Amino acid sequence: MIGRLRGTLISKQAPWILLEVGGVGYELEVPMSTYYDLPAAGEAVALITHYAVREDAVALYGFATEAERRLFRDVQKVSGIGAKIALAVLSGSSVNEFTRMLQNGDIAALVKIPGIGKKTAERMIVELRERSQQMPVALGGGSAMPADAISEASIALQQLGYKPAEISRMVKDAKSTDSAEDIIRAALKSALRS
Repeated sequence: MIGRLRGTLISKQAPWILLEVGGVGYELEVPMSTYYDLPAAGEAVALITHYAVREDAVALYGFATEAERRLFRDVQKVSGIGAKIALAVLSGSSVNEFTRMLQNGDIAALVKIPGIGKKTAERMIVELRERSQQMPVALGGGSAMPADAISEASIALQQLGYKPAEISRMVKDAKSTDSAEDIIRAALKSALRS
């Protein structure tokens, strides 16, 4: 199927974009995390895509990173969740933030995403928590990056193999003025003392 498109961005009107590739215009629906990173109309863009065929429609979705597409696909594997809620997840949080919500069992944060109620949030945590351990960390695109040094340090510590509960304990003394490197250094020192 169609896995990637590279061409000229003709128009964008959230959540839809029109991408011309070799004289053919492809209409794609994109999450806001991708939309905000798009260049101006008339410029070149490359997107990773997901092609979906349903009984009543054919749809093409575009993503800035492989991590976004994988999360989009994983979220739809939860019973009762479709593309609309999967796009809302990516529009309401970055891949890293959503992964952190799952691993921490943060129902309160999940229900803030449009279309997700308490029962859906609980189902997502149960069905996706284990899978979230293998979710790729988004390295490209501004909105997919951690918003602060504590988040960045937490992700780095997770990649080193620490569990979310350990990470929370390790970074609890961090100050908002600390850099991610300082937080990681202090967290690793505290882990050695424990």
